[in-house]
Amino acid sequence: MANGPKNLHKIEKPTGRMRDDRIVLPDIILPPNVPSEPVAIADMAELFGITHRTLHFYEEKGLIGAGRMGLMRVYGQSDVARMAVINTCREVGMPISVIQDLFERLSAAQSRTEANALLEDALMTRQRELTASLSTIHRQLQQVNTLLANEATATSGRTAPTRQTVDLSDIEHRCLHMMAEGHTTSRIARNFQMKIDEVTEIENGLIQKIGAQNRFQAIAKAVLLGMIAS
Repeated sequence: MANGPKNLHKIEKPTGRMRDDRIVLPDIILPPNVPSEPVAIADMAELFGITHRTLHFYEEKGLIGAGRMGLMRVYGQSDVARMAVINTCREVGMPISVIQDLFERLSAAQSRTEANALLEDALMTRQRELTASLSTIHRQLQQVNTLLANEATATSGRTAPTRQTVDLSDIEHRCLHMMAEGHTTSRIARNFQMKIDEVTEIENGLIQKIGAQNRFQAIAKAVLLGMIAS
């Protein structure tokens, strides 16, 4: 009977293919006010501004692993540290497969210095990818501007169309500018100190007001309308 209560509170950690708590992780700043172990799934989601579904997805990919305290899903401090690395990579748009490869390389790291070098290498690779994408976007934007200029010249004899105006609130303007700067919905939510669902609603309203189909189209149209600088 003496061992009964202890067993009820024991956290059983799964042993997935990438769930090695001894792994050396790079230096990543953890979110403030990290609760003591065990960390409930709701607290984990709030710490990183993500949903429960996203955490389940990372578990399925072997990046983190939840334990159990009775019926409650919980995480250890090692998973919080892992999640900090994952979140850093995801916020710069790093694909899950690349993050999985990074963790596999980290599992062989012998020191924090080596782990930092591996993360730096992954970030530099992503930097090159983003630079190439940015170059493509600028080229396409220039082509759009040229086409619009040609259209304006061809119709110069006609009555100039009225430029579309979009009435946005202050928070919608701020959200639009952060979207244009490449911030994710979760990052914007943390910046505004709002819930992800609330920011998602603001973004959807923006997209509808601007007359776009998605985030990227909304940003492109906002540039063409002069709402944000190109």
